[in-house]
Formats: sequence, C-alpha cells, structure tokens
Amino acid sequence: MASDVDAAPLVGRADLVTTVRSALLDEVAQGHTAAVFLTGESGVGKTRLLREVGARLRDAGALVLTGSCLDIGDASPLHPLLQALRRFDAELTGSHARTSSAVRGLLQMFADETAGPDGAGALLERVSRGLHLIAEGRPLVLVLDDLQWVDRSTRQLLLYLLAGLGDLQLSVLAAVRAESLQGAHPLRRVLTELRRLRSVRVLDLVPLDRAGTDQLAAAVVGRPLAPEAAELVWRRSGGNPFVVEELARDLRDGRDGLSDTLREIFLARVDALPQHAHAVVHAVAAGVEPVEHWLLARVTRLPEDELIEAVRAAVAHRLLVGADDGYRLRHRLVAEVLEHELLPAERAALHRRYAEALTSAPAELHQARLAYHWRLAGEPARALPAATAAAREAERLHGWAEAHRHWSVALQLAGSPGVGPLDVDRVTLLERAAEAAHHCGEHARALTLLEELAGSGADRSTCALHIRRARYLAAAGRSALAEAEYRRALEAADCTPRERATAAAHLAELLLHLGRYADAGRRAREALKLSAAVEGSTSEVVLASAALGFSEAYLEDPDAGLAVMRRALETAERSGRPEDVACAYLHLAELLTGPLNVLEEGVVVARRGAERVAELGLGRTWETRLLAIATNGLFRVGQWAEAEKVVAAALRHRPSGADAVELLLARCRLSVGYGDIAAADRDLDAVSTVLAGGGARHVIPLLTLRAGLAMWQGRHDLARQAVQRGLTESRSDDVGILAALVWHGLRAEAEAHASRTIAVDETAVRRLREVADRVARKSEHAARPVRDVVDGFLALCAAEVSRLDGSDPELWARSVAQWDRRHHPYPAAYSRLRQAEALLARRSRSATAGKLLRQAYQVAQGLGAVPLTSEIRTLAGRARVALEDRPVAGEPTAGPDGDELAVLTAREREVLAAVAEGLTNREIGQRLFISERTIGVHVSHIFDKLQVRTRVQASAIFLRNRPA
Repeated sequence: MASDVDAAPLVGRADLVTTVRSALLDEVAQGHTAAVFLTGESGVGKTRLLREVGARLRDAGALVLTGSCLDIGDASPLHPLLQALRRFDAELTGSHARTSSAVRGLLQMFADETAGPDGAGALLERVSRGLHLIAEGRPLVLVLDDLQWVDRSTRQLLLYLLAGLGDLQLSVLAAVRAESLQGAHPLRRVLTELRRLRSVRVLDLVPLDRAGTDQLAAAVVGRPLAPEAAELVWRRSGGNPFVVEELARDLRDGRDGLSDTLREIFLARVDALPQHAHAVVHAVAAGVEPVEHWLLARVTRLPEDELIEAVRAAVAHRLLVGADDGYRLRHRLVAEVLEHELLPAERAALHRRYAEALTSAPAELHQARLAYHWRLAGEPARALPAATAAAREAERLHGWAEAHRHWSVALQLAGSPGVGPLDVDRVTLLERAAEAAHHCGEHARALTLLEELAGSGADRSTCALHIRRARYLAAAGRSALAEAEYRRALEAADCTPRERATAAAHLAELLLHLGRYADAGRRAREALKLSAAVEGSTSEVVLASAALGFSEAYLEDPDAGLAVMRRALETAERSGRPEDVACAYLHLAELLTGPLNVLEEGVVVARRGAERVAELGLGRTWETRLLAIATNGLFRVGQWAEAEKVVAAALRHRPSGADAVELLLARCRLSVGYGDIAAADRDLDAVSTVLAGGGARHVIPLLTLRAGLAMWQGRHDLARQAVQRGLTESRSDDVGILAALVWHGLRAEAEAHASRTIAVDETAVRRLREVADRVARKSEHAARPVRDVVDGFLALCAAEVSRLDGSDPELWARSVAQWDRRHHPYPAAYSRLRQAEALLARRSRSATAGKLLRQAYQVAQGLGAVPLTSEIRTLAGRARVALEDRPVAGEPTAGPDGDELAVLTAREREVLAAVAEGLTNREIGQRLFISERTIGVHVSHIFDKLQVRTRVQASAIFLRNRPA
C-alpha cells in the first residue's frame, strides 16, 4: 500500500542532495567504489533523503537497490541485501528477463548456500559476482536504511565491496541513527575505518535552521505561521523535520492542548486513531519491521476490510508507512513511546500472537523472528528450538556473529525456569557458542564460555579443552598463555595420539610466529613423529613441516628446510585434501621467495601452485595468496610489467581479508615504484581498512610503503612518523622486513637533510642505527640467504647515514655490488644514483658519475619507475650529463633491428596498442584491469620514450612498427 508520507516538500537539503548524487555517480570512475554515510538524530530526514537521492540516481541511469536493516539484534545474515534483491525482482517487468534471471540466481544462491572450504569469503565473492551480473555495466548503488541495526555479515560485505576490488562501479548510500552509535557499537569501528578511505564520506545531517523550519511548517499548514506559532514550533522541534511536520499538522487541523514533548505528541496521535487503527499501530510497534500484511492480519485478528480501513487510518495519521513488503512505523520513536504504554501481559500477548502466526505459516517461517517473539512472549521452551535453528542457519551462511548471538540466546533460554528436556544439551550449546564466538572475533567471550564448559563437569577430554583454550588464547594475542596451554595438553593423561599430534603441530606454528625458530623446529619434529603414528594426520604433517622448514632455513641449513617442505608437498598431493595441497605450495613458495631468496624458482612454484589449487576449487583464497607471492617475486627481480599482469589476474577473484591484504600490498609496491601516488594511497587506505589492527607481518610492510610513498611526495615528516610507528608497534623478529623499514627511516632523514625542508631528528637517527645494529646481530644466526638480503639493506643504511655529513661514494658502491649480486635491479639503480650524486658533490670522477647515471637511467626506464627516473634526470641535468643520444625531434630511437618500439616494456606496448585503437585511459584501464591513473603514468612514459607529444603521434609509430 502506497503512502503519502512525502507530501511535504524537501526543505533545506538541495545542496546536500546535489553533493551526494555527485559523490556517488559523477565522481566515481569505472571499477571504483564510493560511499556516503548519512548520520543524524531520529526524525532529521535521513530516510527521506535516501529516497530523494535514490530517485535522482535512477533518473541518471544507475541501478539502485534499496534495503533496510532489522531492528533486532539477531537478524539474519545479509538481510538488507536479500530484501533489496526481492524488491528489485518484484519491480522487474517481462522485458528485463536477463536481469530478472540474474537476480533470482543470486537469491537462489543464498537459499542453497552451505558451509564450504572457503568460508565466509567465498560467499562474499559470489555476492559480488552476482551484483556484477545484475548491474550489466551500469553504475550500481546500494541504498541501506537504519544501518545502526546492521548485522555482522552485512558489515563485512560493505568493507569487502568498498575495498574497491574489481571492475564493478559500486556506490553505497546508507543512513545511520546517530544516537544509536554509543559505547562499543560495532558500526562505530566500521565507520572509523571507512573514514580513512578517500572515496568514503560520512555526512552529519543536522536539523533545519530557523528559516528552514519556518518554510517547512508553512508548507504543511498551507500559509505562513504567525510569529508566536512559528516560535513555538521552532522551540518544540529544534529543527527536527519530522517533529516540525507533526506540530505543523496539529496547527493545521486545529489540534491543540498537546505537550511539547515528543512522547505526548506521539501518544496524542495514537489516541486519536479509531479503535482498530490503534490496535494496528501497537501491533506494528511490537513486530519486526517490515510487518507483512498477512502477518498483521493474523496478529490483529481483524477481518480483511476492517484491517485495510484501520491501516488507511494509521497511514493518514502519519504513523504508518505502507510498502509492497509490509508496514513500518513512520518513525521508530513511535515504538519507543508505545513500548511503555502496554502492560507486560499485553506486550507478551502480542509477541505470542506473532510467534503463533509465524509457526502456522511454514512457507514464511523465519527462525530469527520466531525466536525473538517466543522469547518476549515468555515462552523459553518454544523459543529455544527456534534460536538453535536460527544459529545453524547463520552458520550455514558463515554469519558467525549472528550465530554467536543465537547460541548465546539459546544458552540463556536453556537456563530459564520451565524449560523441559533439551534436544541439544547445555554442554553442546556451550561448545557451539564458544566456537562461534572464536570465529567472529569475540575472543574474550569464547574464553569465558570455554571456562564455563570446563567447570560444567561435562565428560569432555581435558586435552581437547586445553587445545581449544590454546587456540582461543592465540587468536586473542595472548601467546604466552597459549603456549602454556599447548604444553598442558601434551602433558594431559587423557591426551589421545591424534590430540597430541595436533597440539604439537599447532605449538610449532605458534613458536614460529613468535620468532623462536629453534624451539619451533624441535616441536615440529616431535609433531611429525607423533603424526606418523596417527592415520589421516596430513594436516598436522603439513603444519609441522611448515614450521620445521622455516626453522631449518633460518638456522644455517636451507637445503634441509627445502627438503622438508618438498616432502610436505608430496604428502599433501598423495592425500588429495585440497587445503593441505594449497598449504604446502604456499609455504614452499614463501620459503623460496623469503628466507632462501631464490626468487625465480619461488615465482615458478607460486604460479604452478596457483594453477594447481585453482583446479582443486580454491581459486579465491589460496590461488590469490600464491599469486601475491609471485607478484612480489617478480617485482624484486625487476619484471614489473609481468607482475602487474599477475596481480590484475588475481584481483579478478575479488579476494577478502588477509588474501586481499597480501594482494593489495603487492599492487601498492608497483604503484609506489611507478609513482602512481593516488593508486598507492588508495590501496594503502584499503589495506588499513581490511587489516583493522593486523600483525607485524602486514603492518611493517604497510608502514614501509607509507614511508616510501611519503618520500616521493616530499613529505619526509610523514615518512618519519610511519617508520617510528613501525619500530614502536613491531614485535617481529623477521630481520628482512625490519631491515627494510630501518633503511626507509634513515633515507627519510637523509632526504630531509638534502632538501632542507625539515630538520634532521638526531634522536631518530640514533635509534635507527641502534636497531640496524640489532638487526645485524640477529642476522648472524640466520641462513646465508637471509643474511645476504639483510646485508644489502644494512649497506643501504650505512650509505644513507653518510649522506647526513657528506655522502660517501664508496659506501654506495658497496650497496651497488650487494644488490647487483642478488639481481635486485631497483635498489641497485637507486644506489647508482646516490653514488653518482656523491661523486659529483666531491667534484671528482665525473666520467664515472655519468656512467652510473646512464646505467641507473636505463634500469629505471625499463622498469617504468617514474619517480626514480625523474630524480636521475634532475641530477643529470644539473651535472650536464647526457643520459642517452638524443634523436632529432620527432625521430624516436629505434632498436638494433629498426624497431622503434624496442625501448618500451611489454606492458607499455599493450597500452600503446590500446591507444592506437582510440581507447581512452579509462577504457584501457578497464581492459587491462588496472587503474586509470596508472594508465596515465604509462602513457606519459611512452610519450617520453618515443619523443612524441600527442596520442596521434604515438599511434602512428605503433602502426608503422607493428608486425605484419
């Protein structure tokens, strides 16, 4: 049933509507995302603004999906998206058969969803793919109302979509009731993280000013108000549009004698309703909105004609809103007022009728709502089965936060008086609730439930309890206690061989993460010995082998570590379990590209592993992580164009969580190297959002990249802050990433000294040198390949320190030799630049300096490293060093075989081919799965190499040099 709630004009929001429309449509490039979150008090006009902006976006050609969050704490996972899809499907006509098929396919996916090996991430990926099919190339806008009630799964979906993975142009417009975001409300953390994204805006919708209030009231009444009446409306409403409308209608209709409080206004409106309409409003206030028409009929027990008449009266009195999916209160403040007007017995009776109606209509059964109503009806015995069913439904859709709430409710209900024999015993409820809490990140709650389980006297293995407690403690970051629990598990008298092998393998992994490589190796050997006596212990073997392999690699025996990893892969392949095969490939590739620094072989293993796990159906998770490893290896050996292709292919899987972090960091390294500042900044913001407080393994590279990006921007103060934060927050013993961070810190101080933009921080320099010394001492106990990489970074550190009091060319020459020997072209080219700079500053050996600059320039040009190339050109210009034989204007340099395109990289040739087709930068980016800004960097580089100024000139060169 339609309503006329929008009859009053939209006052004082014209500029805001234009701003929001532009932010969600005009300023969003293809493949990018944007979001606007409207916050404000109840009644300030958020919902009305959503409808207004949504209508304008539809008129502009966008596909708009609209949904609302439920106002109960245990709503079903992804409810607003499901609601939006059902609404959209109902609106489609026969001429939209293809779109309707895509919508129904996505809805059917939800219905058929079962727990799988990829977990919740796979569900989010399928949702994203389904939305892509529905959009059919159009901009997609997801409009969500009442986001303060959003479920955990929908929050995760928003974070996933707004990370900007893929080529779907998606925008989110959501309304949040500000007064609900108090204390530890989970949405506050989400909004805090999202604010860091440049594409996300959080706008506070403030009440109307006095002029706007007078204008709105006059529009409702139909004439300007008398000064006294206008002042009264302003004072009572405070500019809240909803209250302004209500007070103005009272004046228009001659209703007076109302108190100036909202409660009295709402109660007066309800009291003025006919009897049946009064009952309808109370029923909707007690329900879970939207309340469907058939459900309202059963709850109120009114004949159809009388029900429709009553609903019409409630709509006319501006208390209800009617829509195709059911009825809502025009404002939830009505429910808050009416809640205190019913006796407890009356409220219980209403909830009982809701529960009975839902129970009698299996086709419409929703377990979460059923549990909610039976519980408030005072029927714990009947609420309990519904709560457990709702929990299992949430687990099936990987909604662990919702499952945790349902299991917690079930636990509370199971202890209520009058509950008879349970279908699920309390011990099982405790176990399921604890595991759900662990999966959704409620680690303290998981530990509390586990302690209750341990004290319940249940017949459970002591060893199993120790293992579970250790897992929860480790996830909570309490590593010392976790280690103690694993040791207690191993000492427990009732520990079975399988449990002993599991505890030993997990303990080995924990010790590895703590950096205690010798202890990890010893415990891993014990786990492997125990696993050998247990049938089907492949997972334990792979886990222990990973710890042992890394331990051996760090402790002077790389070949032994590599052999262990290869045996683990063979074991996993024989067992055929996909996760074990994937884990073995992953750790082998990490070992080769990390501790052993055998980059070329590591890249090959990573790509071969990616193909293998894709065959096993684990493309979205394990394949993505393996391709991230390959990308990093290709970056280090200087194959940036190939690395760009690999990361673009991996991003098509739309990864989430740690997988997305790995890949975005890999792409960011390329962006920083290319000088694409906007793309790098966007990726770093996305990583910060997804990480939400991750460990040193990701945080240190993130801050190192932040520092590198800041230095290219000339913001040496920001670079210093990033490095100092990394040194403060890091507990990592990974000497490789720590050495890279220290180099960036000393480089920032040296750059500050050279540019004279800010003063050198002597305290920071001293601390960085101390950390460098500590890294050098730690690396003495590492494998030779690890020491080689660390020595390279330490050479850079020593050379950067020399820049503070007169750069020493000999130190830079040592750095060049170190990185040349390891076949890392980028740091070698950077070192040659600094060596030439030092020689020129001493006014000696200018010929050597020129040779160094030309060598560095050739490498930087080949990589596409625009900022480094620019520094080399600047220094060469000052020193009057010719970097290459300059051709006559308009005559680009040709290769040995006359190929003018020989100076371009493989990626640049791809971009030039697309330019010759007449494609724009945005269209090229869509084709090659990279950002428009990165394409702009490539085009500028192509123009420079080919010595042209226009796309037409570049296209002409391409056409005359392309193969016949």
